[in-house]
Amino acid sequence: MKKYIVMGNYTAKAFQGFMKDPHKIEQLQSKQLTEAVGGNLNLLIYVEVLMISLEYFRGCAFEDFAAIKLAVESTGTVKNVTILEEMDINKAAELAAKAMAGYKPAG
Repeated sequence: MKKYIVMGNYTAKAFQGFMKDPHKIEQLQSKQLTEAVGGNLNLLIYVEVLMISLEYFRGCAFEDFAAIKLAVESTGTVKNVTILEEMDINKAAELAAKAMAGYKPAG
């Protein structure tokens, strides 16, 4: 089961909503969105300096989280959503070595 980290910047519109209802639980909304595509929200934290949320998910495919990105950014409350997908570094290194076997740099 793949793991993903999703980061995004809150906009002024989101901050206005937070000020109207400071006790609004953003984690519940993130959890509902994730479960709607079959995923599982494991962790939600806020990074103060950049005003971004970091969310750690499990399950689903990259496209499912891309759908969440589209849905959330379309509301205007979050921008610059970045999705990081877990990868196998050993497999990547093996493939890089294989690719380099026949590669000749230009020049």
